[in-house]
Amino acid sequence: MAAWLGLVPRQMTTGGKPRLLGISKRGNRYLRKNLIHGARAALPYLVERDTPLGRWARGLLDRAHKNVVVVALAAKLARIAWAVLAHGCDYDAQFEAAAAAA
Repeated sequence: MAAWLGLVPRQMTTGGKPRLLGISKRGNRYLRKNLIHGARAALPYLVERDTPLGRWARGLLDRAHKNVVVVALAAKLARIAWAVLAHGCDYDAQFEAAAAAA
């Protein structure tokens, strides 16, 4: 779903060497824009929390620019939304922690 929304990098392969470009701008631009704005608004809140998503965001902020982290968070939220809708279950914020512990 994140690729369909254009939230993943475009890939250009030449000479057998893959190169990642910016996000692809495919899919519904209104939905992509709102996911990115939502991620930008949620990021300060998430980095203060000791949750799996908060730890992931803090680790990514240490390695990448804030705008890259915002788009990565938007893609992650799109994947979470797809999983909740596809499986028809409630969102469980501790799911990653439980899966990692098992």
